[in-house]
Amino acid sequence: MDTKYIFITGGVASSLGKGIISASLGKLLQARGYRITIQKFDPYINIDPGTLNPYEHGECYVTADGMETDLDLGHYERFTGIETTRDNSVTTGRIYLSVIERERRGDYLGKTIQVVPHITDEIKRRILLNATKQPLDFVISEIGGTIGDIESLPFLEAIRQLRWELGPSRSLSIHLTYVPFLAAAGELKTKPTQTSVKQLQGLGIQPEVLVLRTEHKLSDEIRAKVAHFCNVDVAAVIQSQDLPSIYEVPVNMMQQGLDSICLSKMGLKSEHKPSLGPWLNFLERRKRATKEIKIALVGKYNLQDAYKSIIESLAHAGTYNDHKVKAVFVNSEEITHENIEERLSGTVGIVICPGFGSRGVEGKIIAAEYGRTHDIPTFGICFGMQMMVIEFARNVLGYQDANSSEIDATTAHNVIDMMEEQKNITQMGGTMRLGSYECELIEGSHTRKAYGEDRLIRERHRHRYEFNNLYQEEFESQGMKCVGINPASNLVEIIEIPTLKWYIGTQFHPEYSSTVLHPHPLFLSFIKACIHGTTEA
Repeated sequence: MDTKYIFITGGVASSLGKGIISASLGKLLQARGYRITIQKFDPYINIDPGTLNPYEHGECYVTADGMETDLDLGHYERFTGIETTRDNSVTTGRIYLSVIERERRGDYLGKTIQVVPHITDEIKRRILLNATKQPLDFVISEIGGTIGDIESLPFLEAIRQLRWELGPSRSLSIHLTYVPFLAAAGELKTKPTQTSVKQLQGLGIQPEVLVLRTEHKLSDEIRAKVAHFCNVDVAAVIQSQDLPSIYEVPVNMMQQGLDSICLSKMGLKSEHKPSLGPWLNFLERRKRATKEIKIALVGKYNLQDAYKSIIESLAHAGTYNDHKVKAVFVNSEEITHENIEERLSGTVGIVICPGFGSRGVEGKIIAAEYGRTHDIPTFGICFGMQMMVIEFARNVLGYQDANSSEIDATTAHNVIDMMEEQKNITQMGGTMRLGSYECELIEGSHTRKAYGEDRLIRERHRHRYEFNNLYQEEFESQGMKCVGINPASNLVEIIEIPTLKWYIGTQFHPEYSSTVLHPHPLFLSFIKACIHGTTEA
């Protein structure tokens, strides 16, 4: 069949969960046997989120092909298991950059370049692009921001044009809004939703489906009222009420028939509900896991979204180890030798989080030392692994000034140094070692046991600095082993101390490839060690 396109927009307020609704719908269509992909269009002018502070935009997610993207792509992958690419994440900055580069080359033959048609044509080209590279039945496009934002207008105009060109059997609009509850009046208010839909209609887009985000259950009367004023079928007014877990959203959407409604409105049959067997098994196991363990997240960003993929990966691993995992943020800027025991009180494992720059570095190093000397399962990720290396160099090898050249360019013992190919790069955005690279695991290591049969793995990277191989022999002679090596570049990807229960650092980001149905083996092994105090996977 011809590829069909579903557009998901948001109104009234931001952060309503468009990404979760997009991922849930994708999961339901996928469970019906359809080939799908999901893409995110962000209205900001940055080329990508790679140079954005996590406080601005949450974590920066990295695709296997090396694109720094919005964190919603993490939701898409975790829910559906698909591997997204650079074509699944587009910003206004990328759109304008592409158009301006063509104008500079003379591709437009002297024409005046305008938002319509040139910018909107480029947006439409990007919307259609994925289906030209692989056979797809559905492409779900999530539009970032909120209806009424000036920067979103070119995207909405492009959608209006594309919907007209594709026709009703190949395109569908879903609008997600918020229905607030006014406690003083004791009432749910639909007027914001009505206003948001009218704004969308004023731009030439009539949504066929409304998803209403709410903290309180909506009555049939409220749904009928919204349907009446928004020109939408009552059955197509779906409520998205707060749930204990985001992983329950696909089931909630299926029970209300979101996927069936979409298929019906696009002329497709939907007699049977999708098969969600493994997903339901995961949810059931999650509910049965009543014992809780606490894991310390040692980092400098006191923001859940800054470590979103790590938190979700820990949760996946907890479920498959029949435990609930509570991630406890520990601010590395506030850690001292005197208070580290108190700050880690009640936790059974330590994750030393990724990040850049000197802020909070010493606290991470102290946490690494505490984990090593007290034999607490410790997992260092990217920058976190580098802090484990620095700590070992200072306190075991005796190099008190050991550091990363990122933090101290004058250190005599740069056990972490800038990668050779990075030394002449002056631009910041999109210039790190990004994407998926091979890593060969050393036989007999704890890491190799965690991965099972896999000797050669592929994992995603986002870094400029690396373990300095000049020190490898000295580290290994004193007990820190380099157990994962990139076969092409000889870069050290994984370190561990095999005499401890579980003390492993990875230069790559394993959290990017953990999904609901396929949790990452290192997180599984780490959580198991936290529960049982064992190094066995």
